[in-house]
Amino acid sequence: MNTCPLPRWLLAGLCGCVVLGSGPLQAQTIYRIVGPEGQVTFSDMPSVSPASKVTPVDNTSAAAAAAATPPDATLPFELRRVAGKYPVTLYTSSHCAPCDSGRSLLQTRGVPFSEKTIGSVRDAEALQKLSGSNSLPLLTVGVQQVAGFSASEWNGYLTAAGYPERSRLPTTYRAPQAAPLATPEKPGAPASAPAPAAPALPPVTDLKISPGNPAGIQF
Repeated sequence: MNTCPLPRWLLAGLCGCVVLGSGPLQAQTIYRIVGPEGQVTFSDMPSVSPASKVTPVDNTSAAAAAAATPPDATLPFELRRVAGKYPVTLYTSSHCAPCDSGRSLLQTRGVPFSEKTIGSVRDAEALQKLSGSNSLPLLTVGVQQVAGFSASEWNGYLTAAGYPERSRLPTTYRAPQAAPLATPEKPGAPASAPAPAAPALPPVTDLKISPGNPAGIQF
């Protein structure tokens, strides 16, 4: 089991900030693609399916529309069903090799997931309330929490939940961007304001244990 402890400045409650930067994006044509079943996606590549309706749009409109489109709208039905019943969330921090390994496993296997980053004291407090630990990565599959990275253990939980062992993500799928775990403080808010409690994990109902789940993982 590989874990990555949080930096001391987070554990000690010191003030800090993480600045992320990126260079200017090059202008390119964005296409609005309406599939045969009415699903709408946005891509920088035109669809090759003759049954799809493709319309070029400007980048600003595409960004706003894509943000309003549910991230699972382009998923195949079976994968969308599993992701809706047992959503996967990955909790990470920067400079964390086990976090990178966990993210790579999910991406390679084709598991749609959301990523929450721990980069502030409020994030660290929310993580503590959620998991009772200050170690990363943390993986949640439905209501199950898996602390630390272990490829065999992560794959066991994902298989038990019903995620395919090989990627079935469409080429047009775009994963949601990573976001801080805690809501950032608003300007002028008291510095000592407590971090909001992490959102409750969604309730999960029956899970049929398959022969491929020898550990008998229960959700």
